[in-house]
Amino acid sequence: MDATFVLLPGDGIGPEIVAQARRVLELIGTRFGHHFVFHTGLIGGAAIDATGDPLPDETIRMCTEADGVLLGAVGGPKWDDPNAKTRPEAGLLRIRKELGLFANLRPIKTFPELVDASPLKREVVEGTDILFFRELTGGIYFGPSSLEELPDGGYRASSTMVYDTHEIERIFRLAAEAARRRRNKLTMVDKANVLEASRLWRRVCAELAATEFPDVEYEVVLVDAMAMHLISRPTSFDVVVTENLFGDILTDEASMLPGSLGMLPSASLGAEGPGLYEPVHGSAPDIAGKGIANPLATILAAALMLRHSCQLEEEAVAIERAVQDVLATGARTADIARGSQRVLSTVEMTDLILAALQ
Repeated sequence: MDATFVLLPGDGIGPEIVAQARRVLELIGTRFGHHFVFHTGLIGGAAIDATGDPLPDETIRMCTEADGVLLGAVGGPKWDDPNAKTRPEAGLLRIRKELGLFANLRPIKTFPELVDASPLKREVVEGTDILFFRELTGGIYFGPSSLEELPDGGYRASSTMVYDTHEIERIFRLAAEAARRRRNKLTMVDKANVLEASRLWRRVCAELAATEFPDVEYEVVLVDAMAMHLISRPTSFDVVVTENLFGDILTDEASMLPGSLGMLPSASLGAEGPGLYEPVHGSAPDIAGKGIANPLATILAAALMLRHSCQLEEEAVAIERAVQDVLATGARTADIARGSQRVLSTVEMTDLILAALQ
């Protein structure tokens, strides 16, 4: 097939890891007889430096015309001034909105070879395989907000969590359909004992579970309890669906279960158009330019892009199998190395993935 991908390296280690994912995609194209075209765009701090805008119009145009978008990372201390007119993260929020990406998929899976890298005991995390669905374009991040000065010289700030039925229905249906393809269990996380928006989530999801997905085992867990359960019994969850703020926090918590952010990819999908694929980790400015970043999360994100945006399941599985095979040999980057294991550079680790694919 022919496919066009937009690469958004971004900031920090983003350019290093995206470059390695491109090498993997190029080899997949050659091996499976596909023609992949790559375009590179600006986002985040790099875009602010070049254009003054964290998401230039040209980047938006390229992305809307692509089959898939692979992002590195955005942000860093250079752009952290709270008084700045714009921040790198604004580009990330805007591209999600521009592409209509309402569902963030984040798989949390422990690799058998890396179980002992987890901060939790082996018997707690071994076998963990959770797929989170986080609603991405609603909630408190996009609701009305205000900051007002009070007569006494202080300030009052507010941010409003807003959801409508349609936003809840579409993310729930995606999650329930995914549960059917997995272990047929779905957990919805809310705070319905306090928040009106969560009570709407509970009502809408309960109705859909009963009428459209009666075959799926369905449960509801309060967000504070879920934060505890992820640490005490993560293997009891299959597919988890929740709103934007809760999903942001819970998926970051869950990302530590496998032992390293450097192993976790994510996908952001909409009803139509290209998806956005990225590693879960940030821009890691402290190691940028040193050639030691772990490229595996970005390579696995490229596999998700082939699966969800191009329906190339065999090719996606080939990448995922290559990653597992290389890890099984003991190959490690600095973030996942233990004891006397040899530490590989970003390029060296990718070289091994390419060799396994060949």
